[in-house]
Amino acid sequence: MLELKGITAGYDRRGPVVRDAHLAIRPGEAVGLLGPSGCGKSTLARVAALLHRPDRGTVALDGRAVTGFRHRAPRSLRIEVGVVFQQPRLSADPRLRLYDLVAEPLRATGRRKEAESAVGELADLVGLGADLLTRRPHEVSDGQLQRACVARALVLRPRWLVCDEMTAMLDASTTAALVGVVEAYRRRTGAGLLAVGHDPVLLGRWCDRTANWSDITGG
Repeated sequence: MLELKGITAGYDRRGPVVRDAHLAIRPGEAVGLLGPSGCGKSTLARVAALLHRPDRGTVALDGRAVTGFRHRAPRSLRIEVGVVFQQPRLSADPRLRLYDLVAEPLRATGRRKEAESAVGELADLVGLGADLLTRRPHEVSDGQLQRACVARALVLRPRWLVCDEMTAMLDASTTAALVGVVEAYRRRTGAGLLAVGHDPVLLGRWCDRTANWSDITGG
């Protein structure tokens, strides 16, 4: 179980961006988080992905409280969570070919020998041809780059996925394709999913249940 308990995180001139948020996701469950732009959904998603330390509250994985975030999180926990962000160009190193972008997590965890087979398999899965894997981010479309980012999120076979407005910049066909990839992975592996968005129709079709921002937070 991935549990967020009493999370308060992030600050702007009005105070905490996220205040007293509670959310739980069971293994194999797809949970949508629905709320308007700017309400704090992305901050909470980063907390769930172990990329942002909350100011108050607890993140627990399988009943164990997480004590380190970002690079201070144990590697054994970091590889448990895959994340896809809204804007692929802000989350992709512009110097890397798409092949290296997908392979980067394997290399960072000492699994270089797996890269060729894993990248090839995932490229087929997300719809990236071999020619696209040789290109850099500025040489591909937003949709093609997001396909590579989804492959990167899956390459370590995480038990939890956090998709933060993953489809917001995509056309309908690419949205359908990538949601299908994530769902096929979830069904095959039993991974849990947190899908953040502001489109109730998409989240309603994609997820087992949808949580409204106003219902999980204290303000």
